[in-house]
Amino acid sequence: MTIGLSTYSFFWQWHEPTNPAPLGLTAMVAKTAELGCDLLQVCDYPPLERYDAAAVTDLRAACTRHGVRLELGTRGLDPDHLHRYLALAETLEATLVRSMIRAEEADRAEELLREALPAYEQADVSIALETYEQVPVSRMMAVIEAIDSPHLGVALDPANCVAALQTPASTIAATAPRVLNLHVKDFAFTRQAGWVGFTYAGARLGEGLLDYPAMISAVQPEQRGINQIVEHWLVWQGDSATTCALEDDWTRHNLHYLRAFTPTERTDPR
Repeated sequence: MTIGLSTYSFFWQWHEPTNPAPLGLTAMVAKTAELGCDLLQVCDYPPLERYDAAAVTDLRAACTRHGVRLELGTRGLDPDHLHRYLALAETLEATLVRSMIRAEEADRAEELLREALPAYEQADVSIALETYEQVPVSRMMAVIEAIDSPHLGVALDPANCVAALQTPASTIAATAPRVLNLHVKDFAFTRQAGWVGFTYAGARLGEGLLDYPAMISAVQPEQRGINQIVEHWLVWQGDSATTCALEDDWTRHNLHYLRAFTPTERTDPR
């Protein structure tokens, strides 16, 4: 089991519409190593799909130089798209691709995965389907159970399903035996001004509603070799510099929090 970072840990730092000097992926690899991590999940990062062969080679060289492994992340089950990500995964020596069942694919999810999965199995690369609000957990789990492959499982993120009125505890209970990848982010509700409605957003680990000890007790990531990936739902703070500084603060805090539960992890360089 490894504690790693996600491109969602650097979201505001690479977000081109808001950051005047967006962080590139090789810079994220370097920062991952600086923070004492040796795993980066490149998840929902559109620029990666525009990389040519030279850029992919440069990224692989940066990973080797900094001692950082990669996992990949995309959305959708189109077999051609998943095969392109498998080719990327093989080039970048990634052994896991996270994806999500789009709502319009839900009725054909099993068919699409049965077409794409054999090539993943042959390459020893796994597909982890993320829990989120557009597709009920029960439907996603029915597909995973029907296919019943060790190379197909769950990317568990219990925060995502709250919007579908599924509690984090029920999401964890329904998916725990099939989890292959764990997204770790805390979350909380705050009242809107005037007490009219709520905002549902991220929080620093241990300060929100995520029952992290209960989650790891159910999933047992250390015993099962399941990587834990730090993500954030950090709300925009009004300007890029302030938001990016807080993003880094959350990352350091969350890594410290996780390492307190995982004594075998690498020591925080601070």
